[in-house]
Parts: sequence; structure tokens; C-alpha cells
Amino acid sequence: MAGVELRQLRYFVAVADELNFGRAAERLLIAGPSLSQQIKVLERDLGVRLFDRDRRSVSLTPAGAALLPHTRALLDRADDLRRRARRLSGSEPVRLGYVNWLPPDLTTRAAAVAELHVDAWVAPSHTQAARVAAGSLDLAVCWATGADLRRLGLRSRLVGADRVHAVDIAVDGGSDTDGRSRAVAARDTVVLLDDDATSWSSWNVYGADLAASTGARAVRIGDGGVTGPAFFDHVRRLRRPVVNCPKGQTSPLPPDLVRRPILPPEVYWTWSLVWREAEERAGVLGVVDALCDGVGDLGVHAPQAWLPADDPYALPS
Repeated sequence: MAGVELRQLRYFVAVADELNFGRAAERLLIAGPSLSQQIKVLERDLGVRLFDRDRRSVSLTPAGAALLPHTRALLDRADDLRRRARRLSGSEPVRLGYVNWLPPDLTTRAAAVAELHVDAWVAPSHTQAARVAAGSLDLAVCWATGADLRRLGLRSRLVGADRVHAVDIAVDGGSDTDGRSRAVAARDTVVLLDDDATSWSSWNVYGADLAASTGARAVRIGDGGVTGPAFFDHVRRLRRPVVNCPKGQTSPLPPDLVRRPILPPEVYWTWSLVWREAEERAGVLGVVDALCDGVGDLGVHAPQAWLPADDPYALPS
């Protein structure tokens, strides 16, 4: 049997899908007579007739129907081989944006599959997701709801998660005698929601859902005090444990304040790696796999874990 070309197999699949040589030719961007001739060559090389055709109809022969799924599988493997080769070449620059957190081994994991450019503009989650949708970024590490992903035409995978804690006044019994912070139930915490929706859009959505789901008290503020010194002032003023936004969880605490785990439930904030639904570039998809494969669920599926109802990784209730 003469050598069969992948191009000819793609022609076979296109005609099988359309059952019309004219439409298949348009889909393949080739002339109708050329397509018909290539199918005849393929039939000759394979030694079987793939189609029954006359002036009014085209149909698969029993041999054509039997070979079609194997042909599709072969083409899928060829496409996968091409994608893997492109990833290994590291020749495709990929632009990635973020909010305030990136995987610690980001550069090492991505280096084998693409030339990764981390964007210097650190922006809120909703801004970074919108930039991916608009094409100014290829990927972003951000927080997103299922509704965000659908509205923007994005896909996501879990790349990180933060266990959210509260900050309380130490003299209010925040620490046991052994120095460990006592846990506080989510219903006994305060969630700050800031009037600045441009900066705090994602946190406000998350915090409002947390309050509605757990009974935590939502308090409106207008001074940007979701993090920073103003946040600590709110803790002192409210004299109740205040949920600490992930942006502020790594900030050093003043000596009069203490961190307290939230339980029950265990409250989690997820970090998604997002990209466009129509994305086909091997470098971009290779970075997704490199950063997300093997991550696991990071505890967000534990029985005591809490996620917003529309979090992409929330289990069905």
C-alpha cells in the first residue's frame, strides 16, 4: 500500500462529516475536483471504497463507516504530537497577568513549554480576567465565578487556594495559653465590603456570599480598609474577628492583634488560571498543563470546606 498522507485522512473526515463534496471542499478551502481526486487516491491506496456517491447523494460505505472512528483517533494523536512538539520548542511567548499571588515554582514549571512573560501590571481579578477575554493577556491567575467565565468566554483550572482566616484583638481571648490562636465560627465573624467596586469587585462578591451563606455580619466601608492599616483599625473598632482578605493575609500583624482560624466551616479562596475558550496555541495550553497538572483539590473539597456557590470548583450541593 502506498503511503497515506494525513492531509488525505483529513479530507476523508471532512467529507464524512458533511456528506457533500461541495461543502467539504469549502470547509477545507480547496477546489471540489481536487477533493474528489484526493478521495479517489486514498481509496486506491487503502484498497477499499469509502463512499457511495451519485449526482444527488453521498453516503459512507460499510468500510468507510468502520474506518472513520479509527481515522479520527489517528488525527487526534497527530494533533497531540504536534502540540507536544510545539510545547517542547519553547518558542511561543505567553503573557500572564496576576493579582497578588503566583505559584512559587511558576518559572521552573513553565520554562519547558513556553517563553513566559509575567505582566508587570498587577490589577484586581475582574480586570485581569477581562484582559484575557480582550486578548491583551493570554492567561491570568485570578479569582472568578462561573458566571464570570461564561460571560467572558473563558475556561479555568484550579492553580492555588488560600485558607482564609480572621483577625481579632489579642486581649479578647484570641490566643490560648500555649500561644495558638483559637478558632472562630464563620457566623461570628465580620466581613468588610468596600464601596470602591472598581478595586474590590471580586472581594465584595465573595464577601457578600460568605455573609449570606454562613451568617457572618457584612459591614460596608468606604475607606479601602479591606487590607492595610485601615483594616487593623476596623478590627479594633468592631471588636470582633474580621475576615482577612487574601491580599492582606501575609501582612505582619500589629502586636495587639492575632490571627484566628475560621471553623466551621473552613473558608477557602480559590485561584484560577484562566484562558480563552477558543484558545488553540500550543504554548498557552502547555503552560496551563504545566502549572495545573498535579495540583489536586488543595483542600477545597474537604467536608468542612466552604466555597461560594458559583465558585468553579464548588461541588454540587
